Amino acid sequence: MEWNAAKQLLACPYCGFVPKDQPTANTAGRIVEHNLETALAGASDEKRGYGLETVKVKCQSCNAISVFDPSRVAQRCEFCGSPSIVPYQETRDAITPESVLPVKLDTSRVRDVIKSWVGSRWFAPNALGSGALTDTLKAIYLPYWTFDASAHADWTAMSGDYYYTTESYTDSKGHRQTRSVRHVRWYPTAGAVDHFFDDALIPGSVGVRFDLLNKVEPFPTTDLKPYDPAFVRGWTVERYQVDLRKASEMNRGQMDQEMFQLCDAQVPGDTHRDLQLQTAYAQRTFKHILVPVWLVTYTFGARTFHVLVNGYTGNVAGDHPVSWTKIFFYIILPAFFVLLILVYSKIMEG
Repeated sequence: MEWNAAKQLLACPYCGFVPKDQPTANTAGRIVEHNLETALAGASDEKRGYGLETVKVKCQSCNAISVFDPSRVAQRCEFCGSPSIVPYQETRDAITPESVLPVKLDTSRVRDVIKSWVGSRWFAPNALGSGALTDTLKAIYLPYWTFDASAHADWTAMSGDYYYTTESYTDSKGHRQTRSVRHVRWYPTAGAVDHFFDDALIPGSVGVRFDLLNKVEPFPTTDLKPYDPAFVRGWTVERYQVDLRKASEMNRGQMDQEMFQLCDAQVPGDTHRDLQLQTAYAQRTFKHILVPVWLVTYTFGARTFHVLVNGYTGNVAGDHPVSWTKIFFYIILPAFFVLLILVYSKIMEG
């Protein structure tokens, strides 16, 4: 059985038969958050592997590790299209995903999304055919880490209230004038912020660019299903290379930034300076999840471009070549005529 995006059920990929017993039924409470401190100390007992026989290859160009069914033969990297792939052997299997976000968009819907996206790129060359572009469409499950934490921050700052005085001055023509001058009255302030971080996402992928991932997020973790090998059968799964320790450090940096912003918004006054925080985090937990994306990697001229589609929400992001002919006729030439009109108007006024 494989996950059928159109039916949103597990089904036979050959005859379409849908079994009555679905792994999504009665699964409440099976997704478990793991204690981060225990896992980083090496005392965790997470399961490992994907629960089915797999083959792993590593791309020598982009370094992505692809995991897929043994019946498939990989000739090129699923991420960058490079033929430089080699078998990958690891001394220890990856942590088993805790949950998975089943794909919602099937191939036909994704092709329509990409064609619409290409059609909306005004400055893309006409030769960039959306039909040919979708020929390289790849279905991939990407690894993510999610983190929960309770945060408390005590902050201190110097708040400032504006007040104004009137002063006299002599202008460039020797005339006496008055103007309002703004001043700041500074005073110390302090406060505290409590916040709970729920399912903060950190990608474990190296095969997909982070800037594209940021544009197609979010992946709604409220719709996660407990992991079952059937969800990913027939798909390529990327093996995480941003490990738990590195991901937890990235998460800590993101939390620090968000706590600073929350405290910054709480400081009273018209302005402030010297904001200082003392932040503590407790009950940090994590889980390893898989999220679906559709990826197109294509070459135009001498350059390689990527288009990424969120397999659950349909959000799309990518890069594309530009037509300098279109830029000339739609931007440069009109701007030139506007400039001529402005110059002519100035001459007539003179």
